[in-house]
Amino acid sequence: MTSGKRILYTGTVFIVGIYFLTAGLIKAKPLLAPLLTAVILALLMLPVARKLESWKINRMLSSLINTVLLFLVSVGFVALISIQIQSFVADWDKARQKIMPQIEKLEDYIYEKTPISPEDIAKQQNEATGNMGKQAISFINGMYSFSGDYLLTFIYVFFLLNYRKKFRQFFVKLFKKQNKDDVDDVLSQAVKITQGYLYGKFILMIFLTILYALGMAAFGVSNFIIISVLAALLSIIPYIGNIIGFLIAIGLGYVADGDTTALIGIMVTFSVAQFVESYLFEPYVVGDNVNLDPFITIIAVVVGNMLWGIIGMILSIPVLGIINVIFMHVKPLKPYSFLLGNGDDKRKSKIIKQHK
Repeated sequence: MTSGKRILYTGTVFIVGIYFLTAGLIKAKPLLAPLLTAVILALLMLPVARKLESWKINRMLSSLINTVLLFLVSVGFVALISIQIQSFVADWDKARQKIMPQIEKLEDYIYEKTPISPEDIAKQQNEATGNMGKQAISFINGMYSFSGDYLLTFIYVFFLLNYRKKFRQFFVKLFKKQNKDDVDDVLSQAVKITQGYLYGKFILMIFLTILYALGMAAFGVSNFIIISVLAALLSIIPYIGNIIGFLIAIGLGYVADGDTTALIGIMVTFSVAQFVESYLFEPYVVGDNVNLDPFITIIAVVVGNMLWGIIGMILSIPVLGIINVIFMHVKPLKPYSFLLGNGDDKRKSKIIKQHK
């Protein structure tokens, strides 16, 4: 076989393989998305589980306590956001009176400067009204699916924590005896690196929530609590999450107040917070735990969104960080680790030693 044919066949197999892998991941989302989320959460709660077990609490009870604790924290976040949304809806009439003059000016500008006419807007509104039934059914189905995945995730967390020793031994037994130490080392480093990233992100979200709340409260922005919580939570999505959080803040804050002071306050608050996050919190709180190249990170987030939506974007970084750890320890895959990583081999070796 000539080199040209070999390249053609290899490229074809690669493209076909990527296609079927992508299609398979999309189809397997109902199974894999809750499971991977549970794996990440279980790794996050692993030190707490070990601490409880050191107090002579049996593993099953310890796993149950951690699962219930995670569930209560998540329910607390949902309750806080729900309360703020109800407050926002209750004040909607006042906010609408403030914002309507600006909306009318914007509509007049659009009609004057673009080919869009009032008839076009009315037509779109009528079509949207006609599709409200389908949208309501789709929303109900989406909530039903989300609720099932939400509860299933915590069930997975319980079993992953309870049977973690068995799963670890399974991975060790997959390889030859002389490689068992290396496999055990990879598992330990993957756990520590993921925990470091998740704990860093958690602390970062707390700091951002406080900064956002203080800044917007100082400028008199309404609904600053829900805006701060949502924007901070969205920061778990690298790069894209901050942009989405800023847009939500503009929408909720400016719509509620309807004046330029709120708009300026939101812009100033987010600018200062992003500066502090990029140059203080991110390097010292999150640090180099995952050690991924920024360009590869963006690609991973985009691919995660294409495959599984928001949950894919959130899981993309810790999952890719675990994959990178595996690549670091498998000699034929080290070039891929170099591609994914942020730095040279010496820096990676230093990071590995720090997690031993």
